[in-house]
Amino acid sequence: VQLQASGGGLVQAGASLRLSCAASRRTFSSYAMGWFRQASGKEREFVAAISWSDSSTYYADSVKGRFTISRDNAKNTVYLQMNRLKPEDTAVYYCAAAQGGRHYAPIGVNEYDYWGQGTLVTVSS
Repeated sequence: VQLQASGGGLVQAGASLRLSCAASRRTFSSYAMGWFRQASGKEREFVAAISWSDSSTYYADSVKGRFTISRDNAKNTVYLQMNRLKPEDTAVYYCAAAQGGRHYAPIGVNEYDYWGQGTLVTVSS
């Protein structure tokens, strides 16, 4: 599975962005998808995850209520809608895919099998 993330950019605090992650494989619908981010000098951290059946979603506490993960299996694409962005959201955002059951939506970096190249989000104050 090849993943291509896009949609990053430079925005002011309070603005919104939508990230997209397109997958190359028709079996995309059987993969849980996650978004992670890595700020400069910090470890990669979990942001959001969604099961392949759409039945389960999880969010980091730091983004809960502001970010929404969704997927369109017909388009092999997962999205991350980011609202009310804060300077501390500045990071490279990565999408990732993991095989598992219909409710599987892992939050650990090591639980994912495939990773995209990342897209930079910069939020100015």
